[in-house]
Amino acid sequence: MKNLTMSLLVVLSAALIFTGCASWNKTQKGAVIGTTTGGAAGAVIGRASGNTALGAIIGAAVGGASGAVIGRQMDKQAEEIKKTVPDAKVERVGEGIVVEFNSSILFGFDKSNLSDDAKANLDKLVVVLNNYADTDIEIQGHTDSKGSEAYNQDLSVQRARSVSYYLTDKNISPNRITVKGFGETIPKYENDTENGRTQNRRVEFLITANEKMKAEAEKNTPN
Repeated sequence: MKNLTMSLLVVLSAALIFTGCASWNKTQKGAVIGTTTGGAAGAVIGRASGNTALGAIIGAAVGGASGAVIGRQMDKQAEEIKKTVPDAKVERVGEGIVVEFNSSILFGFDKSNLSDDAKANLDKLVVVLNNYADTDIEIQGHTDSKGSEAYNQDLSVQRARSVSYYLTDKNISPNRITVKGFGETIPKYENDTENGRTQNRRVEFLITANEKMKAEAEKNTPN
């Protein structure tokens, strides 16, 4: 019975995300998702959807009233990122934020060193990240399907690392940062068109609450 209940809750979490629940805001969705199965839901939904950002954020959720408190803080931070970094795509998911940069904004073709424009965009993001220091940041690198899988995997890691090194140089604590490269394995867009391939060459930032923020949210939640 326990396993059946767990499975049903995971399905419910996925349904809430994928259908959008138009009448609910992102804070409410975050509270419901976190109340279910946390890391288990994140792993299942991440694999099922092919969306590692979605899975990681759901896996980090705490849910309930504390999750709603965190969601409100993330709402505020997401709006600030949208205003401060107009070249980024910003999405609120559950109790976290996904910030997506098309790689053409950050890197030259087939390069992993940051361009001057990239540094200017990251400088804007750093301001917001420093204003919300009680968050963890996972940096994910992705590529299109051109070239070998091994080459693309290596390039995605190099690009994510380049971004992480730049952030730490700008006084973002390395303890906040995790780096992952996925190469061509998790496309968000179609790889059979040039536009789709361009969009698949991307770097994503996953912003979630750290343990301090979670503890503060729980402390500020009425019993």
